[in-house]
Amino acid sequence: MENESFRSRIGFILVSAGCAIGIGNVWKFPYITGLYGGGVFVFFYLIFLIIMGIPVLSMELAVGRASRKSAVQSFQALEKSGSKWHIYGWFAIAGSYLLMMYYTTVSGWMLQYFVKFLAGGFSSGTDPATAFGDMLSSPGSMMLFTAATIIFGIFVCSFNLQSGLERITKVMMIGLLILIVVLALHSLTLPGAAKGLRFYLLPDVRRALENGIGKVITAAMNQAFFTLSLGIACMEIFGSYMSREKTLISESGTICVLDTFVALCSGLIIFPACFSYSVEPDAGPSLIFITLPNIFTHMPGGRIWGTLFFLFMTFASFSTVIAVFENLIKNSMDNFGWTRKKSSLVNCIFLLVGSIPCVLGYNVWSSLHLIGARDVLDSEDFIVSNLLLPIGSLIYLLFCTTRWGWGFDKYAEEVNAGKGVRLASWLKPYFTFILPILILVILIEGLLP
Repeated sequence: MENESFRSRIGFILVSAGCAIGIGNVWKFPYITGLYGGGVFVFFYLIFLIIMGIPVLSMELAVGRASRKSAVQSFQALEKSGSKWHIYGWFAIAGSYLLMMYYTTVSGWMLQYFVKFLAGGFSSGTDPATAFGDMLSSPGSMMLFTAATIIFGIFVCSFNLQSGLERITKVMMIGLLILIVVLALHSLTLPGAAKGLRFYLLPDVRRALENGIGKVITAAMNQAFFTLSLGIACMEIFGSYMSREKTLISESGTICVLDTFVALCSGLIIFPACFSYSVEPDAGPSLIFITLPNIFTHMPGGRIWGTLFFLFMTFASFSTVIAVFENLIKNSMDNFGWTRKKSSLVNCIFLLVGSIPCVLGYNVWSSLHLIGARDVLDSEDFIVSNLLLPIGSLIYLLFCTTRWGWGFDKYAEEVNAGKGVRLASWLKPYFTFILPILILVILIEGLLP
């Protein structure tokens, strides 16, 4: 089966950045930035993005571009005869399925809130906490919006790469970037916005020391690592579609710049608004579905700004959904010899069924706890985020740097193909000995109580 390719470099950049840009950029990055000293945290975050995020991203892209194949077959094409690296490819695929079993539910929440604001379902008399609770307690409406997310996402990917994923993602990402700039500029005009801006971005060493510099550094390391969703071959598949026009360090850097831009701009929306209305910014779902709707309902023109915000959030979550769907569909095509249409249909049915436990985990199965005290969504997220992402990234790293895998020299050759920033040979000891330790730290910390 002939491998597809992106129509343009900008298509690759926007699709890859869309995969990286997700819900966590909005409900986690601004909060932990404010908590851990504003500019102090951003400084450490950018350092770890450069010394850890970009290198590991370049490895996943390199495996894809060199092999021109999806997860399992990419390892098979590059590994030495008799090696078993390709076994992890199946775990990567499983991780992508598990991610979509709960991420599509949350994406459905974004879509539902967009529709609610658009239809005028929120007013000054609406209690956002009650509205959020009512949504979670209604399995029918949750499943409806989850199913809409899955069906539309699969429909987009059922066309070929250029006509489906690349074309739609370009539109969504351009819309997302315009929306986030408009929302940020509006937020900066609110009374009291300057106070929120100072809290968010100005370096506050005192606040950083109160939390402990060790915690600040660890939080920055985690955010830089998890923001790119590495380790489960979501980025690898786009490497298999890309050209050799630019070096992979350059392309990885561009993706990280877009991802960071959206994360920083999210804070420009949230903190000025929270400080203007004397609301404490939270992290996680409560920020998006309770705190911000509460602000929008009391803000002049709040219905419009709430609609635009949740349209932005729908684009952010949906760009990730269709990117991962492409990974799943292409893997089915490569491993089972299916056509794109058949692969799309089978994956659609599987994901519709697979998303049911997460939907029911907030109502019918609310008493179900799978891993410790975690509900269904948190249990699925724990397996993906705390296990598969760091373990998978470590496997890609070892595969690209050790003589038992593909090997550093072949990896470096692939990374440096094209124009742009090149990987220096003197960095080999860092990639071989230091980088694995950093990823192990993230893995161990994620497993600690």
